[in-house]
Amino acid sequence: MPIQKTTIAFSQTNHLSKLVSDYISGEEKLNPYYSVSPELGSFKKLIETKSHQVINRTLLVETLQQQYKQSGLTFPETQADLLLKENTFTVTTGHQLCVFTGPLYFIYKLVSAINLAVDLKKSYPENNFIPVYWMASEDHDFAEINHIHLFGKTLSWNSSNQQAGKGPVGKLSCQDLQPLLAEINQLLGESENALKLKSIFERAYQPNFNLAQATRVLVNELFVGTNLIVIDGDEPALKKEFSSYMWNDIRQGENFKLVNQSIAQLETLGYKAQVNPREINCFYMTEAIRERIVFENGKYHINNTDLSFSETELEQELLQFPERFSPNVVLRPLYQERILPNLAYIGGGGELAYWLEFKSLFEANDLPFPMVILRNSVLWCDAGSNDKWIKFGFKEADFFSAVDDLVKKFISINSTDDLSLLSSQESLKKLFESISAKAQKIDPTLKASVEAELQKTMGGLQNLENKMLKAEKQKQEISLNQIKKIKEKLFPEGNLQERFDNLSSIYLKHGSSFIQELLTQLKPLEFNFTLLIEYK
Repeated sequence: MPIQKTTIAFSQTNHLSKLVSDYISGEEKLNPYYSVSPELGSFKKLIETKSHQVINRTLLVETLQQQYKQSGLTFPETQADLLLKENTFTVTTGHQLCVFTGPLYFIYKLVSAINLAVDLKKSYPENNFIPVYWMASEDHDFAEINHIHLFGKTLSWNSSNQQAGKGPVGKLSCQDLQPLLAEINQLLGESENALKLKSIFERAYQPNFNLAQATRVLVNELFVGTNLIVIDGDEPALKKEFSSYMWNDIRQGENFKLVNQSIAQLETLGYKAQVNPREINCFYMTEAIRERIVFENGKYHINNTDLSFSETELEQELLQFPERFSPNVVLRPLYQERILPNLAYIGGGGELAYWLEFKSLFEANDLPFPMVILRNSVLWCDAGSNDKWIKFGFKEADFFSAVDDLVKKFISINSTDDLSLLSSQESLKKLFESISAKAQKIDPTLKASVEAELQKTMGGLQNLENKMLKAEKQKQEISLNQIKKIKEKLFPEGNLQERFDNLSSIYLKHGSSFIQELLTQLKPLEFNFTLLIEYK
């Protein structure tokens, strides 16, 4: 089935914050909050800057090899060899470990990273570029990642693990995820594409895997042949490399001040804060808990536990067990950029908004600030819906209009009569202006009475117009219901499709060519909303 690509300016979709809109349009007042503009030519400067940072590439490769082995995979030798070279750099995206890939925009993030690496190789052939998925395996918000939406149903992982929602989700066993796997497999059916997708899910969500291992296999299976690598920051050796940064944050509180200053400055420019830093931006983490570290009464306490440490004890804990310390949303970008030879971070609007709060944080910690790039956004439209949309007289940009506005537009296009009484209202105003002038010559106090009568009559005309519109709606009821159904299909429960629907329904129709189509059609530095429309 052929796919046609159309792009729409984000300004026509009303789905970007003012901060991110201004950033991608090059608003000058935001210049102090990023290092380089998001365009291919800017990477020359980034490559030069990042080349001066010391990266423990041997540790990085050994860690990846070990992590892949734990998932029953072999880390590709070609990737290992490249990462050991000083002229190899990464472009990275990060995301939670949503079960069965979660909403579609997770896929679009990964495609954005893969395509950017390809484009960079074309522009800078003397260097190598590897796309990276940094798994947010330490997050503990189980409720955000434990479900998918498929065929109008919400399918959830009802974990019996008492630590679900308390400890890092990456450590959760897939043992009690098997009922959800069975439920999804049953819904997918027995088509060729369904069998392929079920096979991928079953290879990923093995009972003896934890969720981080399963997610690595899942991404590896879906993006085979793309050079995408998956890394888990929940690793003692990597944490050890970053331990001095965590200790400085715990002891000094300087990161807290710097980010707050940036937030205050952005607010004076008319932008809203996306994240707020803590005085200590580290969690204390085991398989059972991930809780904030707070300093009170001369000691470091672990929230919601009886654990507490003196300064010396906490420092020894960090040195001996770095894996027990988990960076929060403020420190995680520093961690990523300390470990990887990274040039760019690709994220959604919310992520870009908080990255723009962090430039001074990077400077104070003597780490290069990467390019921040808005991920691709996609609306995937089936052929049947698009055919009806065209017959209704709508254009692609109308997909993002409210239902009420679509109804009015459809009625105005398809009604045989002009239902608007605007011209009549204008004529009425002129008539009452003439009456008012005559009345005021007789008695100036009559002006108020004339204006009151005008408002009363205008209200009557508006009521009449509404009744005419209602009558026309009843005549066009079948078409209007179809419009509403298409809107609900493409914007389920009022959400962007990419933030709600799972890839499974599209994969059933297109199979692996769905991913290939995205890799072909999406452009990582094309800052527009992409429509991919099926044609019969």
